[in-house]
Amino acid sequence: MRSRVFACGFMLVLSAAAPTERGRAEAPLVLRYEQPAGVWTEALPLGNGRLGAMVFGNPSHERIQLNESTVWAGGPCRNDNPDALQALPEVRRLIFSGDPGAAQALANETMVSKTTHGMPYQILGNLYLSFPGHEQAVDYRRELDIGRAVATTGYRVGETTYTREVFASFPDDVLFIRLTADRPGKLSFSVSMDRPSAADIRTEGRDRLVISGTTSDWETIPGQVRFEALVQVVPRNGSVEAEDRTIHVRRADEAVILVSMGTNVLSYRELGGDPHAAAAERLSRAGAKETGAALADHVEAYRKWFSRVTLDLGVTDAVNLPTDKRIEQFSRGDDPHLAALVFQFGRYLLISSSRPGGQPATLQGLWNDQLAPPWDSKYTVNINTEMNYWPAETTALPETAEPLVQMVRELSEAGRQTAKTMYGADGWVLHHNTDLWRITGPVDGAFWGMWPSGGAWLCQHLWQKYLFNGDLEYLRSVYPILKGAAEFYLGFLVEEPSRGWLVVCPSISPENAPSVHPQYSITAGATLDNQLVFDLLTATARSARLLNTDPAFVRELESTLKRLPPMQIGRHGQLQEWLEDWDNPGDHHRHVSHLYGVFPGNQISPYRTPELFDAGRTSLLHRGDPSTGWSMNWKINLWAHFLDGDHAYKLITEQIKPVDRRTGGGFTGSGGTYPNLFDAHPPFQIDGNFGFTSGVTEMLMQSDDGAIHVLPALPRAWPQGNVSGLRARGGFEIAVMEWKEGRITRLRIRSTLGGNCRIRSQFPLKGESRTRLRAARGKNPNPLYWIPEGKRPLISKAARIEPRPVPEGYLYDVETTPGRTYEFSGI
Repeated sequence: MRSRVFACGFMLVLSAAAPTERGRAEAPLVLRYEQPAGVWTEALPLGNGRLGAMVFGNPSHERIQLNESTVWAGGPCRNDNPDALQALPEVRRLIFSGDPGAAQALANETMVSKTTHGMPYQILGNLYLSFPGHEQAVDYRRELDIGRAVATTGYRVGETTYTREVFASFPDDVLFIRLTADRPGKLSFSVSMDRPSAADIRTEGRDRLVISGTTSDWETIPGQVRFEALVQVVPRNGSVEAEDRTIHVRRADEAVILVSMGTNVLSYRELGGDPHAAAAERLSRAGAKETGAALADHVEAYRKWFSRVTLDLGVTDAVNLPTDKRIEQFSRGDDPHLAALVFQFGRYLLISSSRPGGQPATLQGLWNDQLAPPWDSKYTVNINTEMNYWPAETTALPETAEPLVQMVRELSEAGRQTAKTMYGADGWVLHHNTDLWRITGPVDGAFWGMWPSGGAWLCQHLWQKYLFNGDLEYLRSVYPILKGAAEFYLGFLVEEPSRGWLVVCPSISPENAPSVHPQYSITAGATLDNQLVFDLLTATARSARLLNTDPAFVRELESTLKRLPPMQIGRHGQLQEWLEDWDNPGDHHRHVSHLYGVFPGNQISPYRTPELFDAGRTSLLHRGDPSTGWSMNWKINLWAHFLDGDHAYKLITEQIKPVDRRTGGGFTGSGGTYPNLFDAHPPFQIDGNFGFTSGVTEMLMQSDDGAIHVLPALPRAWPQGNVSGLRARGGFEIAVMEWKEGRITRLRIRSTLGGNCRIRSQFPLKGESRTRLRAARGKNPNPLYWIPEGKRPLISKAARIEPRPVPEGYLYDVETTPGRTYEFSGI
């Protein structure tokens, strides 16, 4: 392979910051450590949406663990249970007659999949670089610069300083590893590979290493994904030779290693690609490029997205500590920059794990070091996959949601057969899990999997995307998906016999069961289902009206909406999780599904539904704060929407803490943050990272309740700061927002679509630079802020409802022109 990799070099960038007191000093967005990674959750993640790497940084025996987003076990498959259709009436009869045990047993026998419960996402392999004599390295430093998406390791052996730089190139689609020494002829190392299961590892010529194989058989499905990785070693000076599946480099001045990966996956239904040809073509293209130019192109492509949002919460001396030490001290110290770093780390992970043309982020994003990872590292759609994409629109990364939109499109195709086979219904259905092959049937047992509302939740992302971009052509492209999901419920909803409501049955409130029968989750009309169906049918009807289509269908949707159950307030003053008043104040379950209507939904509002708002808050207080990592990060978002910034910040301090080492990384509910900033369930689940980023956003700006609410839940811990680039519904962008002593000092809002911009603030604002403010009256006339009216809640006679007054604050309207920026200041 002709190589130009040394025609232009790198510049090593090691971070430094020296603020002496809390202030606005510039601090680098860098994760920094003084020792190598000892375990996987200390290694540093790199990715370009398709290929991923975890860099350990060991001086003498470097490990770089490799992933490719389509390396999954099994192959194209379905998991519908055809026995479900005949059993459905009896399951429903048992539920309505008060026998959930018999209903759940029958559902396990006749509805849960008998073929597969989903395929696991799998490791491709490990790349090892061995450096003889580097065991006694000193002056060690390891970093991940999330402002550039580059991992760097530096150390000294004797009088020679060694540096490693690694990045997963976005434009060139290969992994670059550059090794340098500051003295000529001092770089000697060997390159090898392995994989936890059988693989063919071989050398080609003197300077290329190859690993190829096929993924695992799983359950009833044979492994069919063929993969190949090519590792090209290019030294400057010195010698290179191959021996026994290993490449040896001796006495080089520096070296570049390129890693290219490919599989035979063409789509969720089709295999037949050539993994070798795909990997070889990328390798050839990248190898002909100057390495310095490759890095510059990579950083430019990455920063095009990452630099859209900045956040400054202040800087203290804590920024000079290694990241693992900062995590240890966060809850008892003063380190606002770490909260900003974790916020931006979530954006880094989303850019790195989800890009147009690729797969959506899994439970672990793009990164997984096992053949059988926790929960198979697939897509759990009863909260986790959705949480992955909460920050996509608000933190100015709409492109990262394109893989999710495409997956929902594919699920709408696959789920039609499931709807017809299992339930005799039109449209499409998805239960609580899916994978690369887009399975749509129930898995894991009825207690967890008998939930036919995954499609309804995922469709909210399609509708919300329109509220941000206002693009009718986009809405036209996704309308058939929304319509198909709505058609399923029109055929599947059944009348609840005692009150005549139309309910989802059978179903569950995800992974929870009432204390009256804790072994049996199966039920009818769980609150989450009612909220999701309301949102789906409403969004579908609204879309049809905007597109001027399907008037008869719209009338059917609106007629059905009137027969859905209202939300109910139970005897403890809580928002009921089920149709019956079964909630137990001592239930601290990780899922808070019935609070979907607070966030990410918007059916519950302090201004429009004060009784429900108070009841939802009571439910969240009953649930408590400590939980799994992703759950605590959901609660940050919820407390932000309950307008309690200090409680949201309390959850932040309980999440940014070391993982309890006594768990050994096992399955617990203690949450925490790993040294590399990965969120801990534990074990690692990436949805918590994205939930954190979303939570900080919702503390600073919300736009789902008819207005752009600025600083709705600012904690006392962040008295001053500034943010830029956040996006609001209606096509608005927070160009700049600055605050001091908890009050807005400067606010600039850019309008991309024009129309009315409504702003809510707890403190008065005034317009600057010809910006004309007027007091808002009535509903927001901007159609992208249209909010449907739900039913009045049913309130238990035993409940004591005394809604806490929520200050209305100041509500302003500004008529905007596309492309213009409007400026405000505090009074």
